[in-house]
Amino acid sequence: MRTFIAIDLEPGLKDTLLELVDGLKRIRAEVRWVQGQGLHLTLKFLGRTDEDKVAAVQDILDRVAQRHRRFPLVLEGTGTFPPGRAPRVLWAGVRGQPALLALQEDIERELGAEGFPPENRPYHPHLTLGRAKGPEGLREVAAELERRAGAVGGEMEVGRIVLFESLLGPGGARYRIVSEHPLS
Repeated sequence: MRTFIAIDLEPGLKDTLLELVDGLKRIRAEVRWVQGQGLHLTLKFLGRTDEDKVAAVQDILDRVAQRHRRFPLVLEGTGTFPPGRAPRVLWAGVRGQPALLALQEDIERELGAEGFPPENRPYHPHLTLGRAKGPEGLREVAAELERRAGAVGGEMEVGRIVLFESLLGPGGARYRIVSEHPLS
C-alpha cells in the first residue's frame, strides 16, 4: 500500500482553499486541481509500505503524538514549485511554526530509525492546490495565485496526525484514513 502521514484540514479551511481553486480554474490552465478530500498537510510521504510495516508505523505515530501538544495551524501566502521557473506545483502556504516543525522532525527521525529513508530536501510546509499537466496558461495562473497571496488566510487547531493510504486510479488519487493519532 502507498502511505503518507499528514494533518487533515478542518472543513472550513478546505472550503477557503477550494474557493481559491475555483477562482484559479477560470484561467483555463493545464492544471490538475486538488479535490477537497485531497487537501491535507503532508508531514512525511512513506510511499510503498509493506502491510507488516504498517503496525510499526502506527506505534511510532502513537509515541510521537504523545510527545506533542495541540497547536494552531495558520495559512499564509501562496507560491509555486520550483520557484522562479515554470511551475509544476501550485500551493497555499502554512506558517512554519516551531510546534509544526518539531512534530515533522520528530516523525522524520523516528521513521528513519525504522528504516524509512529521510527526505533529501528541507521540509517546506504547504498545501498543494494543483499540479501542472502542460504549459498552457501556467504563467497566468501562477501570476493570479501570487496576486491572491494576501487573501489566503485561516487557522485551525491541530489535534491529531493521520496515517493515510493513497489509492491511485484513473480519476486521480483517493485517500483512505488508516489510523488517527491524537496529540497530547
